[in-house]
Amino acid sequence: KSSVTVNLAVAAALQGLKVGILDADVYGHSIPRLMGMLDKRPTAIDQTFIPVENYGVKVVSMEMFKPERSDPVAYRGPLLHRVLEQLLSDAYWGDIDLLLLDLPPGTGDIAISLGQLIPGSEIIVVTTPQIAAAEVAERAGRIAHQIKQPVIGVIENMSETISEATGEKISIFGSGGGEETARRLSELVGVDVPLLAKIPFNANIREGGDAGNPLVLTDPKTKQLFDSILDKIIVRPEYRDWE
Repeated sequence: KSSVTVNLAVAAALQGLKVGILDADVYGHSIPRLMGMLDKRPTAIDQTFIPVENYGVKVVSMEMFKPERSDPVAYRGPLLHRVLEQLLSDAYWGDIDLLLLDLPPGTGDIAISLGQLIPGSEIIVVTTPQIAAAEVAERAGRIAHQIKQPVIGVIENMSETISEATGEKISIFGSGGGEETARRLSELVGVDVPLLAKIPFNANIREGGDAGNPLVLTDPKTKQLFDSILDKIIVRPEYRDWE
């Protein structure tokens, strides 16, 4: 999810959009590393703070407010809601076109709080090809539907890839998870929930993330893939009534 969020955000910024990322995975925050901003702190001004920016993307993460990066976060549900509320409302985002929130996996407190704090938000479900993982991702989509958030599509990450040595397809994490998630969610909401993209397994995405250098910056094929996702989620032919 985080790799998809980061590459999607940077691809949008490269298109000229004003973009922000809120790292809402309070326990498992990884956006600062993926965005190349380890140990960076927001600038505090009165009761607000200025998000850290890199690659044209403004970023806010719980990690930026901890005394030490290695410190764990052990918050219970009500406090999690308050933390998310503060990260959203106290940040000075300025005039942005697109705000991406990297949510924790599953159907926990943060997902429910998001529906209350940003009722107009929309959900993209990210899964892997493995059917077991897809079932978990589907539950996240079901929670979004229950709290009246539109599920606008599914992205399958770590999909099958082609071996450069043999030309054969390699399905490390199985196959079919993205299609199955999109099919089940379409049945649930009563309208088409499209499979937006299948992102092939690529070690360079992982290496770029660890180095804080998103792959869309250096690999034209990856940028083209994420540009195609942006085309689908930003320009939509009609308004859909999801209720």
